[in-house]
This record gives sequence, structure tokens and C-alpha cells, in this order.
Amino acid sequence: MDIFQKLQKEFNLKPFQVENTVNLIDEGNTIPFIARYRKEVTGSLDDVTLRNFFEKLNYLRNLEDKKAQTIKLIDVLGKLTLEVKQKIENSETLTEIEDIYRPFRPKRKTRAIIAESKGLKPLSEVILKQKLEKPVEELAKEFLNPKLEVNSIEDAIFGAQDIIAEEISDNPDYRKFIREKTYSKGIITVKAKDKDLKSVYEMYYEYNEQLSKIPRHRILAINRGEKEKILSVKIEPPVELILNWLNGQIIIENSETASILKDTIIDGYKRLISPSIEREIRNSLTEKAEEGAISVFSKNLKQLLLQPPIKGKVVLGWDPAFRTGCKLAVVDETGKLLDKDVVYPTEPHNKTLETKKTVKELVNNYNIDIIAIGNGTASRESEIIVSELLKELDRNLKYVIVNEAGASVYSASELGFEEFPEYDVGVRSAASIARRLQDPLAELVKIDPKSIGVGQYQHDMNQKKLSESLGAVVESCVNSVGVDLNTASVSLLNYVSGINKEIAKNIVNYRIKNGKFNSRKELLNVKKLGKKAFEQCAGFLRIQNGKNLLDNTSVHPESYKIAENLLNELNLSLNEINYNKMNKISEKIESIKDIKNIEKLADKLNTGIPTLLDIIRELEKPGRDPRDDVEKPVLRSDVLKFEDLKEGMILKGTIRNIVDFGAFVDIGVHHDGLIHISEVSDRFIKHPLEVISVGDVVNVFVLGIDFEKNRVSLSIKKAINF
Repeated sequence: MDIFQKLQKEFNLKPFQVENTVNLIDEGNTIPFIARYRKEVTGSLDDVTLRNFFEKLNYLRNLEDKKAQTIKLIDVLGKLTLEVKQKIENSETLTEIEDIYRPFRPKRKTRAIIAESKGLKPLSEVILKQKLEKPVEELAKEFLNPKLEVNSIEDAIFGAQDIIAEEISDNPDYRKFIREKTYSKGIITVKAKDKDLKSVYEMYYEYNEQLSKIPRHRILAINRGEKEKILSVKIEPPVELILNWLNGQIIIENSETASILKDTIIDGYKRLISPSIEREIRNSLTEKAEEGAISVFSKNLKQLLLQPPIKGKVVLGWDPAFRTGCKLAVVDETGKLLDKDVVYPTEPHNKTLETKKTVKELVNNYNIDIIAIGNGTASRESEIIVSELLKELDRNLKYVIVNEAGASVYSASELGFEEFPEYDVGVRSAASIARRLQDPLAELVKIDPKSIGVGQYQHDMNQKKLSESLGAVVESCVNSVGVDLNTASVSLLNYVSGINKEIAKNIVNYRIKNGKFNSRKELLNVKKLGKKAFEQCAGFLRIQNGKNLLDNTSVHPESYKIAENLLNELNLSLNEINYNKMNKISEKIESIKDIKNIEKLADKLNTGIPTLLDIIRELEKPGRDPRDDVEKPVLRSDVLKFEDLKEGMILKGTIRNIVDFGAFVDIGVHHDGLIHISEVSDRFIKHPLEVISVGDVVNVFVLGIDFEKNRVSLSIKKAINF
């Protein structure tokens, strides 16, 4: 198999794209760097395509290694034929290779092996030939051997059948057919172990569905129910179809051993093939469901991380609780902790007046702009008190409910202790809630992505794959936004292309020792940050108010000369690139955006068109944060009670989480409402992510309310058409 051709076909690429991308990966370049700064080399492949390409490249290389290992193992056994070798070399999946190797794999003491040890192999071969010189019973007499426990004709025939059954089971062509038919025609049947037990799995107590059509979220739900010993799961394959096909493949016309072979085929299928094929299919379904869930989790995480920051605001973080009190933390515009306190407005203390007095003092002392309330326990009660407080203050103060998922994980972590060694976990959690409103990306990278609360069944998945995928998402987000070199934490720097944890710590230590960085070139003075690491990371690190304005853009230092020559062509200088003169600059840049002008200019500046266009975009808006284009969170001044909800209301809400069957929306009543996938859009969609994203602010129509279970059904399409 030619790996390059395979990649070219699968990703619909040109030969140069495949070859160049493989070379860049093998040279140790990171995916963010390749995607952003090697567009001419790859033909402008984006980071999503590059990551998929990288995964497929590794799979195909592992596949080739597996082929070589399998050929070598069979050869060592002295059983390698040209036919077997060609089959292995032509295999396109690891499963195919496993099927081919199966007959050669060292086995435990099976019934077939025992039968062979009794000398019954020749009898099995005669039965399989199906044209006999004399009745099979007479042939079987020749194999009687009391010393080997072959005491009767039945013993001999049964032993021969065991040998044949295992041969049928080991045949890769048979297994391939059975696997495909079991998947395409088989039914998954689920039942409750105790029908009277109340659980979240009640819809699966009497459930069956075609294997090929079952949605992936149901697979994960059934798996969890089975793991919790609430559900029993069984696959029902198309047995008659499979047995008829096997009979047709094995039994010849006018066979003299047809009845024996039919019994053998039934035994081989039911005892040896069916159980293993069903396990394979269950594993395959789970793997695909996990891949789908990981993909949804990854997209949700990306949207969450790229939520717009609330810049230049002093924020009061409010970590709600009952018995232990609500922890408060005031942070300034840069996220620095200014003050802390604990108030007890909720049960069992009910110190509402004291709480309002404390909060009013904090608001006045620090000119607080926004109160960020965590959405955990006692959030509802805290929100009511805050809304009352806002009415008593003569100032433009708002509050917002912040998803606090993972805040407790951070507050109890080693990193939380390092950042706030003198404070307890409650204060750290409140500070984290405030900071994640100010800059979601910078704060959320400190938390294990699995704890951020935008996934589904994440604890049931392959943890290695999940961590790798989510880590790649965080890396992609951090590098697409860029990182302020003079304020970034070790956690944030650790996700920058080319920077590992050790280098990240060295950057922070250098900053502490020498003061702020004034230019990107100073990075080369950081311990263990060599030229290769500098090449990979420099373009993603920003320096505000540094010596060179280009250091605050995504223009890579290797392209500074091109940017300066471009400005010369426009009769501009770097000193003129500031927000006060952007209209003038935009007019000049707009004048060269015609494709013919771009082509001529790229040729004159000796650079590629993609790089030139990227430089132009950066010069148009130097230091621009791509998250600024996203709608900001809903800031509130009054509370909406669950009891206030009525069917037919139109509300504004924020998408908190997206799953295969719909989306959960914060509408300000503490309990998130559910938009079923059928209510997301007027047009048919396969997944909610086609039209909505985590963090989107949407208008929703209240379809129904279950006051007993605190559930709200919502609709986007009815809100649009209302």
C-alpha cells in the first residue's frame, strides 16, 4: 500500500500537499505552526484537516508495521505462502490483518487441538472433501484408539467436527461476511434486570433497534446502564441468513457428508464465530460512539474556550454555598485579586442584610462593574439576593451566571495552591469564577478539559483518546487567539506551539527575574528555548507596547521584512500602524486587495499569496482578538423565577452544552432548558452543531414546563417564527 496515495485519495489532496505535509510533520513542526505559517507549502490546509491527516498518517504507518510483523511471525512458523503474504499486504484495516493471522495464532488447548492430538485431522479432511470411497462410519473406525480416548465412531466424528468448526471460525472470508451481515441486519435488544427499579434508563427497559441505525448517544447510554448492572444487552444476528450462506460456501452438491457438515457449521458459528463477532461489533459500535462523542465534546470545548472576554472590568466572583457561606473574591481588570470575604445569606444562616452591606462596601470600594455568580449549589438563592441588591444601588451594576464547572477542581489543585497559597479553596474558586468571565480561555486552560462540563458520557470513554483530542482543541484555541507573553501563566504558555511545561516555567521565571519582555527576540535568552522552539512559538506570542508593533500581531518574525516592504509599497511606516490612523491605512490596503494586485505584490515581495494576505489582515487590525467578534454573555439585572415561566414565553438564553439529541440552554432560572434537535431549526439537521454553538445567545420559545421535575422544553424555530 502506498501511504501517500492513500492520504491523497482520502483527503482529496494533490501529491505535493501530501509529500510536503508529511515532511513538515516528520521535521517536528507542530500542527498550529504548519497551519498558520506554512500555507504555501501545504496548499493552505487548516488545522482540523492537518490533525486528521496526522492521525491517519500514524494509523497507516502502524498498519504497515503490523503487516511486516505479521508476515514475519507467520514466516517464522514456516507457514508463509505467497497467497497469505499478498492478502496481508493488500489489507486496509487492522481487523483484516487480525482475521488473516487468526489461524496461525498460538492457541490455548481448544477442542480442535485436542482432536488433532488424537490423530483425527485426516478424518476431518476426508469429511470436508465430501466424496467418500466408503461410508463415513467405516472410515471413522480406522481412527479408533482407546489410548487416545477415541473409543467410538461418535468420538472420532465429533473430534473431526471440532477441527472443521475451528477451521470455519478461522476463515477470514467467512468472518468478514458474517461481521458485515451481523452489523447490517442484526438487532440490539436491551432489557431491564429489574423492571420495577426506577432509573434514568427506563426508556431502555424494553428496547430494540437495528444495529446499523442506532444513534451513538444511545449506545453510550446502554453501555453505562449495562455497566451499572441495570440493563442486559444482547445482539440478535440474522442466524438463518448466515447459516444458509455458510452451507452454500462449504457444502457441495450431492455431498455425502452434508448432514455432518451442517451440524458442524451450526456449532462453529454459534460456539466460535458468533460470540467473538458480537464482541467485535459491540466494541466497534462503542468506539464509533466514543469518537462521535469526543468530536462533539471537542467542538463544544472549542466554542466555550473561544467565548469573548469581558475586558477592562472589575469583577466580583461569587461562589455560592449554603452551610459554609458564599465565598467572594474581587479581581481587577488584569485578574489580580484585590479583596475577599465570606457572606452567609442562604440557609441555614439567612444573614441577608449583613450580606448586602458587605457586598455594597466591596462594590463602592473597588468600583465593581459585574458580579459573576457560579451556577452551582445555592446559585438560585444567591441570584435572588444579588438582583435585590442591584435595585438598591444607584449605579450601572450587572450580574451574570457563570458556568463554574471545574472551578472546585482548580481550587484544590497544585496550580490553585501555587497561584493563591495564602487563601483557602473557596476564595480560589470565587477568583476563578470571576477570571473566567474576564478571559475564559486564560482561566479554563488551568482545568482538565474533561471537568469543564460540556461533554456527554466523558467518564465512559477511552480516556487516552479523549485527553489527546481535548488537548489538541485547547492547543488550537490558544494558538488561534495568541498569548500575551508578559501576563500569560505557565498553564497558558504550555499550550503554545513549540513550548513544553519546562520552557513555560522558564519563560515565567525569566519574566520575574528580568521584568517584562520588550521584544520576541528576547525569547532566545530563555533557558532551553532554542531556535526550533522559537520558530514554532514566536508568532503565537504577543507583546503589547513593545519595541516593534509587529510583536503584537500574528505576523511571524521570519516575515517581518516582508511586512515592512509591504508598508514601504503603501508609503506607510510601522509607526503609523495604530488605531488612531486605521481609516487611512484601511483605505490604502483596500486599494491593493484586487487579486491581480495581490499576485503582483506577492511576486514583488518574494512571498506567497496566503502569507501576504495574512500579513495584510494583521496590519488592518493589529493586536485584534478574534474573540471580540463573538456576542458577549447576557448580563442581567433582575431574576426570573422558575415559577414565573409560562408556555409561549419568548426568552433570551445562552447555549451551555450541546449533545447529539439537542442543546441545554441557560434561561436564567437555575435549571437549564432543553431544546430537542427537532426544535433547533426549520430545516432538517443531523446534529445541533450544524446551526448552534456553545455560548451562542439565542431567543427561545417555551414549549412546556414540568414543575415537578424542574424541566423546561424550549424551541428556537418557534421563537424565530413567532
